[in-house]
Amino acid sequence: MSEGLYSMEAKDFDKTLDLTKVKPYGDTMNDGKVQLSFTLPVPCGAEAVEAAKQLIRKMGMENPQVVFYKELTQGFTFFNCYGSCSQTVDYQGIYVPKVESSTMDMYETDAYIKEHFGRKIVVVGASTGTDAHTVGIDAIMNMKGYAGHYGLERYEMVEAYNLGSQVPNEEFIAKGLELHADALIVSQTVTQKDVHIHNLVNLVELMEAEGLRDRMILVCGGARITHELAKELGYDAGFGMNTFADDVISFIVQEMVKRGMK
Repeated sequence: MSEGLYSMEAKDFDKTLDLTKVKPYGDTMNDGKVQLSFTLPVPCGAEAVEAAKQLIRKMGMENPQVVFYKELTQGFTFFNCYGSCSQTVDYQGIYVPKVESSTMDMYETDAYIKEHFGRKIVVVGASTGTDAHTVGIDAIMNMKGYAGHYGLERYEMVEAYNLGSQVPNEEFIAKGLELHADALIVSQTVTQKDVHIHNLVNLVELMEAEGLRDRMILVCGGARITHELAKELGYDAGFGMNTFADDVISFIVQEMVKRGMK
């Protein structure tokens, strides 16, 4: 009896995928299930749980559930919650600007550079401004790379210079000129109060003021960087999450060919 009832209920599940009305997927198609985590500046207790549920409802969620909560410190409570989203998005109508280059592996890139330039490409990278984190720039520049993708130091036809962190923009540009850099790579990890935006803009403004902007390929990267944002700020390309050294250098050398750089 129970098996037959379960089977009958399963047939009623919505299995329709409409890419013009996409909803979150939790257990079944179109159930709208989402997980939220947030902190409220209120004491831990029943009132805090009710506040979290009311907030989720005001976000447009149905059936809010607090599945875990814990006091972080006095007067602050952390929540893990579930809810059902009633809103949809038109996936087919979405357009996202992307880096226009094909990704080559290290060996393909080395061969490409030999064919088109006949010399090593000079790339200088750093975490500039007040950013003290090197995890991003190290993943791109250091020989070992990241997640099985070799860094630029390992490339036969790339001369890579990793300047580390907290490099003032003025020093970064000066080092690029000293080394006759073909490309500058800026990594931005610390992004509180949009400090990365101000720092990235400052670098472009300094290069433009000195008439240097068109002499080098300028790219930036970081978890909160998108190609669209990078272009808006005056960069040639931006690389965000799930991009690696081979994505970056492939763009650089292909862009150099487009511009007729030698």
